[in-house]
Amino acid sequence: MLDQLVHYDKELFLFLNNLGSDRWDGFWLFMTNKWSSIPLYALLAFLTYKAFGLKRLLMTLVAIALLILVTDQLANFFKYGVQRLRPCHDNEINGLMRLVKSSCGGKFGYFSAHAANSFAVAVFFTSLLRTKYKYIGLFLIGWASVVAYSRIYIGVHFPLDVLTGTIIGTFLGGLFLQLFLKAIDKYDH
Repeated sequence: MLDQLVHYDKELFLFLNNLGSDRWDGFWLFMTNKWSSIPLYALLAFLTYKAFGLKRLLMTLVAIALLILVTDQLANFFKYGVQRLRPCHDNEINGLMRLVKSSCGGKFGYFSAHAANSFAVAVFFTSLLRTKYKYIGLFLIGWASVVAYSRIYIGVHFPLDVLTGTIIGTFLGGLFLQLFLKAIDKYDH
């Protein structure tokens, strides 16, 4: 059963990865670069400040830093615990795929920290700011989805790596928001 799932995952990866073209490579490389999200993070910090003030912004920044730390470390734990090769290190398929990035990254890729982090941040801020900014959720979940898909496009993660990262990031984003709101409630009283 697991072997069949892995086989389908590799087939879906090859299909999605080979949809790419040189014309779009620059866009997807930009979207997958962690530094390209800095303007979005700055905007989210500004919106948080505007909605809640400086104290709440500083508390939010601490919560987001902890959220990303936990998400990254959990991804590393899984990568070295599961030890599933990245597509570009998998000899069965690496000659059939497009590796858009100049380097493949670490040897193991289950699960995608990019997908987990982007969805964790998106879920956290969507829930935090949705009463103040009506369409922020659509924008942030759309952004996180593009970042997550970029990992397949550039050739460094299988779809199941990305799906697992999306699920874990969504869970952790919601969990950290609940913990954050409880801490805020105690702090305010």
